[in-house]
Amino acid sequence: MNEPNKLPSAEDLDARLKRAQEREAKLRQGSDTPRSSALGQAMRVGIELVAGVAVGSLIGYLLDHWLGTRPWLMILFFFLGSGAGMMNVYRVAGASGGSFGKQRSGDEHDRGA
Repeated sequence: MNEPNKLPSAEDLDARLKRAQEREAKLRQGSDTPRSSALGQAMRVGIELVAGVAVGSLIGYLLDHWLGTRPWLMILFFFLGSGAGMMNVYRVAGASGGSFGKQRSGDEHDRGA
């Protein structure tokens, strides 16, 4: 009968680790990574833009309600939120290194200027 408090040996642990790594490698090879990555990127860009506008508008609305300055702060914060959302989209697009963030080979950065 097996002892309940007995720890697995190092060889057993190593074999289980290798099997898990092999299974993960097989899953990575079979997945549709480029398409899912592009879909995730598109969703993130949309959410970043909408969230910036929504948060800015909400802050403006709450400040207007609190200070009694309707609708001026909401309009101001709508534009600030829109700008913040666009900056976030620009950062996401530039950091992706994909088709819309890649530099061309003749750019100034490549020549050291």
